[in-house]
Amino acid sequence: MQNVLVINCGSSSLKYQLLDMTSEQVLGKGLIERIGLEVGKHTYKRPGKDKVVQEIPVPDHGRAIELVLDALTSKDHGVIRDMSAINAVGHRVVHAGEKYAGSVKITQDVVDALEECIPLAPLHNPPNIVGIKAAQAAMPDVPMVGVFDTAFHQTMNDWAYIYPLPYQYYQDFGVRRYGFHGTSHRYVTYRAAEMLGRAPNECNLITCHLGNGASVCAVKNGRSVDTSMGFTPLEGLVMGTRSGDIDPAIVGYLAKKLDVDLNEVDRILNKESGIYGITGISSDMRDVEREYAAGDERARLGLEVYCYHIRKYIGAYAVALGHVDAIVFTAGVGENGSMIREWACRGLEIIGAELDQFENGVRHDESVISKPHSRVKIMVIPTDEELMIARDTTKLVLAQHPNHA
Repeated sequence: MQNVLVINCGSSSLKYQLLDMTSEQVLGKGLIERIGLEVGKHTYKRPGKDKVVQEIPVPDHGRAIELVLDALTSKDHGVIRDMSAINAVGHRVVHAGEKYAGSVKITQDVVDALEECIPLAPLHNPPNIVGIKAAQAAMPDVPMVGVFDTAFHQTMNDWAYIYPLPYQYYQDFGVRRYGFHGTSHRYVTYRAAEMLGRAPNECNLITCHLGNGASVCAVKNGRSVDTSMGFTPLEGLVMGTRSGDIDPAIVGYLAKKLDVDLNEVDRILNKESGIYGITGISSDMRDVEREYAAGDERARLGLEVYCYHIRKYIGAYAVALGHVDAIVFTAGVGENGSMIREWACRGLEIIGAELDQFENGVRHDESVISKPHSRVKIMVIPTDEELMIARDTTKLVLAQHPNHA
């Protein structure tokens, strides 16, 4: 097997990459936006070549899959001769509940299980399922694999994932901590172990995925033992527009004060809170940092709150782990935000993590940004969820479909 197509479907978008897994090189990648609107947008890129942009109607995900295959096999800018050069497809799926603790080959039973999980992820699972079905229709003979955001966290102990609610709610409704960003946390766990010269099961890490959505994960001997996101991606850190941890009583209080229903409060907590809610500026950290530099007081407050919550989780997870080998920053803000990393590392000397200001300020891809004598390493590792999905897909297809090798 050589070529794996990775598909990540959102409600109105589809991201994709085609990778040659003999070398783990990206052959082509793209993003289709505004699916279902009057005019969609398809941006396609090959390494070393100018990007190709199309403004074109994309009525549904089925048409989006057709555009993906057309681009990859195009005589003008394609990278494969025809669809037969695609050996397997890996799908990013947000929520598998307690169904799967690892990636699986997609069968009808798997699709049925994902549909059962729709109440747990009503915004994410439906487009993931639509993408799977559209890809199956276009490539009926190509093996497909589901890689789940929640799977990495299925190793948590029950005391970490059970909420202090009537236990019946867990039994009847599946109310528990699930955690998300698992594919990202897993990828940087493996890379951090390689950079430390150890096997993953010899490493205790605190991985910080800081993007518009953000989460921290405590990784003990290579396995997730706790994570900040919970039943939904709303819990945990302060995020771009999500509140993160708040007093649950605030929900009812706001519903009464604003004279709105719970759906509206849920929308506010997900779409109008977080960094955007505090600052009133933007959910983009670059905009907030720019206004902070210009003296905006609420920008300062938003950044302080954001970084304080990161420090709190790092401290708590240091206790949960007992011993920490490294703290890892990843995703858009974690990889590019030197000021955020600096503020998030304030006071971490108490657990043996000492930031090197110079190394933190120098732009690297993968790097160690702690002082040479720091007992706990501080690292920056760009995440690569697509590669992780492609690796899982390759492993499963090789094991179950040797004729595709």
